[in-house]
Amino acid sequence: MGSASHTVEKIGGTSMSRVHELRDTLLIGDRTGDDLYNRVFVVSAFGGITNLLLEHKKSGEPGVYAAFAAGEDDHAWMAALDRASDAMIAAHRDVLDHPGDIERADAFVRDRLVGAKNCLIDLQRLCSYGHFRLSEHMLQTRELLSGLGEAHSAFVTTLMLQRAGVTARFVDLSGWRDEGEVSLEERITGAMEGVDPASEMPIVTGYAQCREGLMREFDRGYSEVTFSKLAALTGAREAIIHKEFHLSSADPNLVGHEAVRKLGRTNYDVADQLSNLGMEAIHPKAAKTLRQSGVSLRVTNAFEPHDPGTLIDDQPAEEAAVEIVTGLDLFALELFEQDMVGAKGYDAAILEALTRHKVRIVSKVSNANTITHYVDTSLKVLRRVEKDLAERYPSAQVTSRAVAMAAAVGRDLTGLAVLSRGLAALADNGLEAIGATQGPRPVEVQYIVERDMLKPAIKALHGALVEGNDQFIRKAA
Repeated sequence: MGSASHTVEKIGGTSMSRVHELRDTLLIGDRTGDDLYNRVFVVSAFGGITNLLLEHKKSGEPGVYAAFAAGEDDHAWMAALDRASDAMIAAHRDVLDHPGDIERADAFVRDRLVGAKNCLIDLQRLCSYGHFRLSEHMLQTRELLSGLGEAHSAFVTTLMLQRAGVTARFVDLSGWRDEGEVSLEERITGAMEGVDPASEMPIVTGYAQCREGLMREFDRGYSEVTFSKLAALTGAREAIIHKEFHLSSADPNLVGHEAVRKLGRTNYDVADQLSNLGMEAIHPKAAKTLRQSGVSLRVTNAFEPHDPGTLIDDQPAEEAAVEIVTGLDLFALELFEQDMVGAKGYDAAILEALTRHKVRIVSKVSNANTITHYVDTSLKVLRRVEKDLAERYPSAQVTSRAVAMAAAVGRDLTGLAVLSRGLAALADNGLEAIGATQGPRPVEVQYIVERDMLKPAIKALHGALVEGNDQFIRKAA
């Protein structure tokens, strides 16, 4: 691979369903000749395909994997596989125009899905012998199925670009019919060997099959991990994520399209706070890979290719400002114990219970006899944690309630009085904060509100801290 003159760019699933539109903007647009190259694209599966192959991300409706794992009858998972196959074929027929390309893409889907079907049948047969446990192979099965989605979209995108005269190259990291185990690094360097981004456009699968098993750690966040590792290993000039929207100061649907501002520039510190708040600009592990290898990240709107989007690097802010107001629904888990004062061990026990039940802690606050954790989990799991803690501390009161957290985030909030101005903005709008926290590092202020108040709270805070900040800075100056 040549000097750092290339970029590594990722296209998400919802954008992939419109990849034929991207052909005329982002992928080719008004570029010709050499300008087309020095760009490596990492693609996700077409929108909705991974849901059909695994299970629906939001509703939990079973796809092939979930039906196979449930193991009730072969009919269920085979029917799910047929549904996925039909959806994949429909997805590429929306994107490809040429009959020859459609024929090749149909054959690709058939080949891979028949292969997957035979593999699952063989696995079931093998596990009918007492020595083999199906449960031990479920992670590999999940990876096998998931990888079909990205292999399909990368293959189809390559066909589409080749038809349009681009020297595109399908780079399949999904390990289809590969022998032997390799690490993620070996998988990527092996596949990129002999690829010259200066004269061809690699279209790389977002899923990479490797010894570490990407899904074990990242489940569906794996394509960002592949993307960041590819950028780091090839020494990219920049890593770019193309989304369907700009990273902006708040959700435009909440505060109004005319009120939001595109971020334009921020740093990895802010990106980490955002992922803690469930608003992932990029997976924290992927951000870490880029930060450590000194590659800056750009987040752009795929459908506005001439807009530079938002640059994320490790630089501090030039001036203090609230950059984003966002929020999420949480539960407040509270342990009150009159005899806690001066006693140790409560904190560790709560933490142990939360960790054991895989509950994500967003924030915590404590006083003399109360410890409150703000957690992002389901009510079902929370009830189990409460039960454990009540058994461990029979004289304590363990309670939980549904709340929401709105947060004002920025690279540097020094001297902006964000905490007090935010509380005043909530009060001015007839809203009350149940709690508010600000740590010593001036990057985030959190406001806890009743759950049904989250949207109006974000709107009020954005109005005061982002839209109203210009007057405040002028006054302060």
